[in-house]
Amino acid sequence: MKKVLVVGAGGFAGGFLVEEALHKGYEVWAGIRESTSRKYLSDPAINFVNLDFDNPATLSAALSSALPEGERWDWIIYNLGATKCLSFSDFSKINYDYLRRFTDAVETSGKVPDKLLYMSSLSAVGPGDETGYTPFTERMVPHPNTKYGASKLKAEMHLAMSGIPHIIFRATGIYGPRDKDYFLMFEAIKKGFDFSVGFRRQLLSFIYVEDLARAVYDALEKAPVGETYNVAEPRSYTQKEFRAIASEAIGKKHVIGIRMPLWGVKAVSVIAEKWGVARMKPSTLNRDKYNIMKQRNWAVDISKACADFGFSPEVGLREGVRKSIEWYKKEGWL
Repeated sequence: MKKVLVVGAGGFAGGFLVEEALHKGYEVWAGIRESTSRKYLSDPAINFVNLDFDNPATLSAALSSALPEGERWDWIIYNLGATKCLSFSDFSKINYDYLRRFTDAVETSGKVPDKLLYMSSLSAVGPGDETGYTPFTERMVPHPNTKYGASKLKAEMHLAMSGIPHIIFRATGIYGPRDKDYFLMFEAIKKGFDFSVGFRRQLLSFIYVEDLARAVYDALEKAPVGETYNVAEPRSYTQKEFRAIASEAIGKKHVIGIRMPLWGVKAVSVIAEKWGVARMKPSTLNRDKYNIMKQRNWAVDISKACADFGFSPEVGLREGVRKSIEWYKKEGWL
């Protein structure tokens, strides 16, 4: 039986990664902080490892004590990260330093796995073809234009030099039940409004969280180490298509699409970021987020993942949004 450690198990995708491992019959360890909520980690079959990334001296000991001497995890999934911070130093600390400290601890404790899968982001690549809308491929040379993307690329580069057998996933927009980011968009649509940025055509790509979880284990089982994969649904969507799908699932017949000019969004982003710094609390809207929102092309080529480990998402956006909305309604979010 495979032994699997999911680092960042308390996050949105992390909970589904744990559930999928249990579904497959693996022995599962959830790597979490002492303060992490276990609301979606309630299965008694889950083993827990408390990881304090701010205290590197304890990481190796925590990993060593989680398993009997001489045993190790077959696979480790590193899903820990931050998408909004006050500064690049914070992004670098959470998205790079924490990973470096963890891989050091893995080596020191003698727990190097057969494969470590690192959950990166398409933002590590930076802007693509904003004119012809050519889909992103793994062959593109990264040039991130956000602090978030730069920190994820920095982490990727560390793995490449670490000697730990690894696979990198560059995921696109992850959505599904329990997610709070896309929920805000659904909430606005329920109120009759859909906000978009810029007037030029924008292509968006998505991956349903359960499809992502299935892909992770397919890759760990079949994909060669040292490879990077773009992970998304096979097709992309316009904002208008997304709005229509969400409106139908919510049951809202009339939704007003509001397009905001880039200059206006940038101005608001700067103000919101400064206000967040003043409060010492990262703002959801900031200059980093603005660079992500203004990007016109998020179309993704997934042919490499299809060829290497049989990647084949089962849930299209229409079905995935319907499932998500049903969950939000059932839980009283919508």
